[in-house]
Amino acid sequence: MSRSAPMAYPMRLIALVLLLGAIVLALVWRAVNLQVMNREFLQDQGDARHLRALALPAHRGMITDRSGEPLAISTPVDSVWANPKELKLDREGWRPLARLLGMDVAELRDRIMQRADREFVYLKRRIDPELAQRVMALEIPGISLQREYRRYYPLGEVAAHLVGVTNVDDAGQEGMELAYDNWLRGDSGSKWVLKDRLGRVVENVAGIKEPDPGKDLALSIDNRIQYLAYRELKAAVQLHHAHSGSAVVLDVATGEVLAMANLPSYNPNNREGMRGELLRNRAVTDLFEPGSTVKPFTVAAALETGRYRPGTYIDTTPGYYKIGRHLVRDASNYGYIDVTTVIEKSSNVGVSKIALAIEPAQMWKMFSGVGFGQPTGGGFPGEVTGLLADYRGWKEIERATLSFGYGLSVTPLQLGLAYTVLGDKGRLKPVSFVPVTGSVETREIMSERTAAEITRMMETVVSEQGTANLAKVAGYRVAGKTGTVQKLGSEGYSDKHYVAVFAGLAPASNPRLAMVVMINDPQGDEYYGGLVAAPVFSRVMTGALRMLGTLPDELPRQWRADAGRPGQASSRDADVPVSTVAESHARPVLAGDQGVM
Repeated sequence: MSRSAPMAYPMRLIALVLLLGAIVLALVWRAVNLQVMNREFLQDQGDARHLRALALPAHRGMITDRSGEPLAISTPVDSVWANPKELKLDREGWRPLARLLGMDVAELRDRIMQRADREFVYLKRRIDPELAQRVMALEIPGISLQREYRRYYPLGEVAAHLVGVTNVDDAGQEGMELAYDNWLRGDSGSKWVLKDRLGRVVENVAGIKEPDPGKDLALSIDNRIQYLAYRELKAAVQLHHAHSGSAVVLDVATGEVLAMANLPSYNPNNREGMRGELLRNRAVTDLFEPGSTVKPFTVAAALETGRYRPGTYIDTTPGYYKIGRHLVRDASNYGYIDVTTVIEKSSNVGVSKIALAIEPAQMWKMFSGVGFGQPTGGGFPGEVTGLLADYRGWKEIERATLSFGYGLSVTPLQLGLAYTVLGDKGRLKPVSFVPVTGSVETREIMSERTAAEITRMMETVVSEQGTANLAKVAGYRVAGKTGTVQKLGSEGYSDKHYVAVFAGLAPASNPRLAMVVMINDPQGDEYYGGLVAAPVFSRVMTGALRMLGTLPDELPRQWRADAGRPGQASSRDADVPVSTVAESHARPVLAGDQGVM
């Protein structure tokens, strides 16, 4: 026993050395295996846990007016999202998180638990960067940020219907935002990043694709005229407690839309309370019977036949005209009057007799030629074409009522386009919502002589003897036509609900602008187009012509003489006083705007 003890000690030592050697070899082998043989697999596993492809959103193109003033711009914001699998494990962070995001804890809990099997859920879209940083400072596992863009509209409700709006995903939903969505929308990019356990980016690894921003879009509108049109339209709608209203201003030479306003409107910067009724652009989607504003086109069709001239006389005695069992009435017995007076006094009897004296095809050709029942060519989303029935089915009473604007339907934009034909020497061109460069393709609808004669006739409408002396513009000649249209109800045409319309051109000697004002269902005793819509035309046209630097064509005689003298101010620099006529409440002579009795 004494001799075997010393021998056991070296054996144990050898065993221990062998064991340690084996352990070292195993560790070395494991290190080689991990670092060399299985490196790619382990790297992939690590990347799968921390390497993420991060989307790089592309900002949407800016929308501007014709002068480059912004109408829609995109600003960078952050959206808060969560991984429910991780967030549900840290319930202590729910309360402070919900408080920052303006949510109830119960709402946050439901959103997390209902999507507990997912890895992504939005908690709050498009928050300010400062709030986003406060959220991330909570260091709650599973909470991350995603960079997005929020659309901002500087003019707000003033140009809402024309510019349109995007949805929460920055896709166009209305107006020009929708019409040019593919042009404005950018192409998102992406990159590889490393994130920590809280989902924060700790390292940019590599780019995958660079974002391609959307293209900018310049519209034809002038934001100064747009604001003026909206302001005056809103004032008129409120003053007369009307249901709605629309105003359109067009460049006669190019067909460009310089302003398009609608009431009621909405604020595109605040999505709360947005309803379909508020979103639609009534100037292109809502139809109405234009009433007496189409009389100039009936007369134009007659002038084109060569059988009528402005001085041709029509017998309107005794102030009504029987067609079958129907009776067409005038407001007064105008007696024996010429064609110009038919327009000036808005005689239903006179224009009906003219319409029945020409072929139905000739009147239909004129109406369809100026754009009634046809698309305007502007491509605005949701635009309707109106209604103009085929002439082969017209009866005599239908020919008569069509001659003063009943039995067909138009939009304010269509009516405005029709008036540009009168202002541009009888030529029709498509509407444009973007600036027009180069020549414009036109189509001759009536002779230059006819267009000029109709324009001169419409100047009498804005005289003291006409139906629209409140449409006057100080320093400028104005040509226009009123319309006071009975609305069609379930029991026929109502004598309590009307559409007040005025359409006109200025300056009449060489028209630059065409404008249509439509006020739907004004309340009270003042519902005539000459009292409700004409003053809006006057105020907007006064400002618009001066903004565009259009030379006055109706200056007092002394001003005209002074403008030609050396050292005297030119008419462009003359301080033309604002007309007090537009503010007058004197009732003008009104006639023939109330249709069939």
